[in-house]
Amino acid sequence: MASTLFTQKIPSASTIFSFYTSLSAFTILFRTILNELIPTKVRDFIVSRFKDHFSSYFNPNFTFIIEEQCDYVTNQTFRAAETYLPTLLAGITTGSLLVRSSNLKNPLAKPKFGIPVKAKILDVFEGIPLEWTLLSEKSEGLYQSRQKRYFHLTCKKEFRDKIMSEYFTYIAKSSAKILTSQDNLKIHTYNPSDYSWESAIFQHNTTFETLAMEPEVKNSLMRDLDAFSNGKDFFKTVGRAWKRGYLLHGPPGTGKSSLVAAIANYMNYSIYDLQLQSVKDDAMLRQILTKTENGSILLIEDLDCSGADASCRKKSEDEGEDGENQCKKKKKKDHQVTLSGLLNFVDGLWSSCVEERIIVFTTNHKEKLDPALLRPGRMDVHILMDYCTPNVFKKLAKMYLDGIEEHDDLFEPIEKMFREVKATPAEVIERLMVSKDPDVALKGLMEFLESKKMVKESEESEPKEADE
Repeated sequence: MASTLFTQKIPSASTIFSFYTSLSAFTILFRTILNELIPTKVRDFIVSRFKDHFSSYFNPNFTFIIEEQCDYVTNQTFRAAETYLPTLLAGITTGSLLVRSSNLKNPLAKPKFGIPVKAKILDVFEGIPLEWTLLSEKSEGLYQSRQKRYFHLTCKKEFRDKIMSEYFTYIAKSSAKILTSQDNLKIHTYNPSDYSWESAIFQHNTTFETLAMEPEVKNSLMRDLDAFSNGKDFFKTVGRAWKRGYLLHGPPGTGKSSLVAAIANYMNYSIYDLQLQSVKDDAMLRQILTKTENGSILLIEDLDCSGADASCRKKSEDEGEDGENQCKKKKKKDHQVTLSGLLNFVDGLWSSCVEERIIVFTTNHKEKLDPALLRPGRMDVHILMDYCTPNVFKKLAKMYLDGIEEHDDLFEPIEKMFREVKATPAEVIERLMVSKDPDVALKGLMEFLESKKMVKESEESEPKEADE
């Protein structure tokens, strides 16, 4: 009886075929209506929403996307991950690994290992399995195309909130600890073709201990740097950006670059060396400088050759035209970075984008700079890197010549000569390195200074002869 009822409920083959035919006709009709009446973009949107809904419903995983760039600045979470993940290379699941070695001092030093694109790295946080993947794609920027990098961090959905609240904080603290313990400073240069900063290990050995400089100037600078380093609360209290500006000016060969190296080594700051000539306009300048890191030195050398001179202002005053407008016209023709754009990063609103920054400008001709750059608050400290003095000479002689104390008889005439003629520390060093024998080196320096004195006396006598 039961089997009879069961067989009666089973539809016949013709009924099933009829239902299938009706369903197929309805599907074809629906697809035709969808294709004919609904625009392609709207149709794709509907389909994608359906896919997203069902995939998210059935997919047990959740993925965080961490892009390298965040607005104008580097995404600090990306930077923290990039620093932290190389410590987990034992958990890499792909068959490749980046191997890098940039220690020019020691070619046998242990290489550093990095994360290649599409590599998967496994991590465990409080028992939660995590998977990191580095990805990259080409992106069209404002000035040129560049590679856009980003991380995918995948976990189970039920752990999403814990990862958001605790794990990202954990990797931020871990990366900060790693960066603090790193021995090597870096020097960065901007690559306009790749729209990014490129770096190398900074290996300059100059320190304040080895720097040949007037003692009172050196000590004053060191006190100023110490006050800046410890002044975070002070700058916050007075409502100023935590930055300090230095102008190093003087003739070529007087040690401006060496002083920058000494500051970097003293403060343990990396250097961002920016060539303004490679920057297209003010907007690009903002994007470049906001990509620098906290606790760093921004170096702009030969400022008088970078469109910051006062020549156009003087010319416009002679012609009766407003100096600032004339300078803007000149910049548009010759160089797109304007003075106002540069000043915005010295003391304008954009100067607060990076904390604990030292800005160093160098120039051989301070008198050529636009007065707007020299106002208080823009370049806080002006340091004259002058010609060699007796004190500087003694410091150089002790560093470059062994047993120099036995040649005091030559010191007095050389020191007297430095009061009469001008010679740069670079010129003095060149003569001191001629021989390791102090007697030979000092005599050669004396002859060099005497020849300079003769040239000076000859030049001074020429106007008198012309007047006669």
